[in-house]
Amino acid sequence: MAFVPEQPLDPTDLAILRELQANARMTYSELGRRVALTPPAVAERVRRLEEAGVIVGYRVQLDLSKVGYPILAFVRMRAAGDLSCLELGEQTRSIPEILECHRVTGEDSYIAKVAVRSVEHLQELIDRLNSYSETITSIVLSSPVTARVVDSEGALAEEPAPAPRRGVRSA
Repeated sequence: MAFVPEQPLDPTDLAILRELQANARMTYSELGRRVALTPPAVAERVRRLEEAGVIVGYRVQLDLSKVGYPILAFVRMRAAGDLSCLELGEQTRSIPEILECHRVTGEDSYIAKVAVRSVEHLQELIDRLNSYSETITSIVLSSPVTARVVDSEGALAEEPAPAPRRGVRSA
């Protein structure tokens, strides 16, 4: 039975998605208990949600400070000089400290989430970015919301667990 992405998700699909967002490592047996389906039925629904592109991946959430990157910052970038906005976006792909980069509207071209080892490392990164863009940088002090769960009908729900301490981020 093929999943038709144009059809709205039913309450069981939404329950599966809510549970997987809270814990993507949950077994199909446990997931089935929580949504009142057998493990094979859950596996089939998850497979269809993946094929339809509703579920696009699974990730490990790291405490970046424990792997040597205790400083998290957001860098707003604006294309400068002869570099176009699209070229700036391409440049960001080759910078390993950039965890996420989003093209945005407004005065800036992109906002990047970066992780660095030290303030000196952040300064070095900013200097590299300033060679082809104008930047404004903000260091993260704390993160009260880090992984909100999308609930039924696309509404945002409360986080599944208390917010992790500063430095815990998706990788």
